[in-house]
Amino acid sequence: MQGTRRVTPQGTLEGYDLIGDVHGCGATLGSLLERLGYHQRGGVYRHPRRKVIFLGDLIDRGPRIRLAVTIARRMVEAGEAHIVMGNHEYNALAYCHRAPAGMNREWLREHTPRHNRIIRETLEQYRDHPQEWEETLAWFLDIPLCLELDGLRVVHACWDPALVDELRRDHPDGRIDEDFLAASVRPGTREFRILDRLTRGTHVLLPEGVEIQSGDGFTRRSFRAHFWTRHPRTWGDVVFQPDNLPGDLERRALSDEERSRLSYYGPDQPPLFIGHYWCEGIPALPAANIACLDYSAVKFGRLVAYRWSGEQQLDADHFMWIRVPREEEARPQPWEIDFD
Repeated sequence: MQGTRRVTPQGTLEGYDLIGDVHGCGATLGSLLERLGYHQRGGVYRHPRRKVIFLGDLIDRGPRIRLAVTIARRMVEAGEAHIVMGNHEYNALAYCHRAPAGMNREWLREHTPRHNRIIRETLEQYRDHPQEWEETLAWFLDIPLCLELDGLRVVHACWDPALVDELRRDHPDGRIDEDFLAASVRPGTREFRILDRLTRGTHVLLPEGVEIQSGDGFTRRSFRAHFWTRHPRTWGDVVFQPDNLPGDLERRALSDEERSRLSYYGPDQPPLFIGHYWCEGIPALPAANIACLDYSAVKFGRLVAYRWSGEQQLDADHFMWIRVPREEEARPQPWEIDFD
């Protein structure tokens, strides 16, 4: 999974433009790429000296999901971009794959009302394009869970060194297969631990009877925890989400068991880029060597990129973004989807 900076026909590769969770904001993605200096040639966005790395979660929720996937997939397949798998691509794979015999369910991800709601918009936008959806699912399965190249690391939610090493032992390129996918839906398996941590991060359970009414419309009984505080003491030391914890729970002490489940990514590690955590406001660095690029694009926030050119200490001035306009809420016309 290691890479080296290489020379392209246009010249030396200057660096990568990392783009956070698109969630179906395909028109805004096209606008951001144009702002970054990418232009379409042959139906593919290209830059003479740079490449894109997508951080996953191309699908669900937004109005131009097919467009977002088409842009990213064409770039990846043309060698103009890389991508890592997000939890929403993983959810789609599990939702649409039948469970093997003896598993006592029809689908790997059960079709509950909650799960149906998450993927509903994606399935609706692909409803009249079943072959395209099948090809998209096959492409999702070929997306690696993490990348390490040219001095940077990329994962959707959490770089857990032990679990990344465990993944690489059997899957050196970070790509899973259908057997791994089937095993990953069983809590307690190594496959579950790897996929859950790398694509969803760490969650800390709230006390019995306590819930968060999340800004995305879901009721949550846990909160998302980050992984860059060396000796966290309280819940407030690790919470990483826009929803506040109820009451005075930020002052609640982490138990030994909770602390043992947390990952840690130290300041001496290579630059790391993540998505997933639907931040809000002006993009900022949570740590000197970590950038989160998910700024709630689908909730009319910002679709964010970081322009990386080899620096080991990240610089907030390298963020670039486009505010997602409310016009993105409108469903596209057919000619807005098709490139050709």
